[in-house]
Amino acid sequence: MRKLPIILASIICAPFAGAWDLSEKYKGPKNPVSDTTWHADILPGYESRFVNQGEAFDGPCRSTIIRKLCKNESKKAYLYIHGFNDYFFQKEMGEIFTDSGFNFYAVDLRRYGRSREPWQYPFNVRRQDEYFADIDSAISQIKRDGNTDITLSGHSTGGLTVAYMAAVKGDGIGVDRIVTDSPFLEWNYSAFMRDMAIPVVSFLGKIFKNAKIKQAHCDGYAYSLLKEYDGEWTYDTDWKMVYSPPVTWSWVGAINSAQSTLMKNRENIMIPILVMHSNRKISGCNYTPEFQTGDAVLDPAMIKRQGSKLGNEATRQVSTIENGIHDLILSRENVREAAYDTIFNFIRKFR
Repeated sequence: MRKLPIILASIICAPFAGAWDLSEKYKGPKNPVSDTTWHADILPGYESRFVNQGEAFDGPCRSTIIRKLCKNESKKAYLYIHGFNDYFFQKEMGEIFTDSGFNFYAVDLRRYGRSREPWQYPFNVRRQDEYFADIDSAISQIKRDGNTDITLSGHSTGGLTVAYMAAVKGDGIGVDRIVTDSPFLEWNYSAFMRDMAIPVVSFLGKIFKNAKIKQAHCDGYAYSLLKEYDGEWTYDTDWKMVYSPPVTWSWVGAINSAQSTLMKNRENIMIPILVMHSNRKISGCNYTPEFQTGDAVLDPAMIKRQGSKLGNEATRQVSTIENGIHDLILSRENVREAAYDTIFNFIRKFR
């Protein structure tokens, strides 16, 4: 989203005519999901099922629960929520948790990955708390499976969502602790952009909900992940795109409102919370080897500053992962091992 400051400035200064796209491309039927039974997942060794989440602003919607259970009986569960332009593909992650005695679960949120319907604009949302139902469905499933100790985790916008959910629900969140991986707690822009331009777009997004902001044509982060370039991972680039699609003004408003509400209610987080971040911010657009050594999406200093305000000091842990990329558990092997060690130590500390 590196061109966002320029685009926001042009929105504020220019006439609005022609600044948004309200075209509807899908012309077929919008049928709600009918099959919600467990089936073999696209990841070998995993299973998944759809959850009918009812009618949303763009029609019927669904979420997807993915799980991998321990070979030996366990009542401990770990639930993972992905970030923006993302879905659950981290097979290694689930295996590490099941090998460590946790039943592993993940959610593909509505309009993402396995859950996206053909009539839905990818990754769109008008209120961040729309995702609460997707997460609550997974928590209910985890409890039906007999788990009594639950860790809820989230990466980037997923990290924002789970922290926001804990701040809104307080004791009623239904899990025992929160883990965040580079959570999107603050816009990675200047104070003017955060305090003036983004609130203007957020307000206008209530009126022009489908207006869109183009994102920069940058490949650096994706190339640092994908195996065919300089990364270690294979995933569906139709679901996790190399170049992110434009975001709607209402999406900007949803993120901005969630960040604001989270910070206003941060003391309402009643359970232990871990905030992990890299030690380095990486600037630039096109790939260089430096992209393997820091966060090229958010500013770790901002994450640390905001994360240090969440919850109760006695049950808050803010941890720096040296040379971690934006998604810390997709970093180079020695770096992601440090991230996993941090997570497991945190869980043991607050069990």
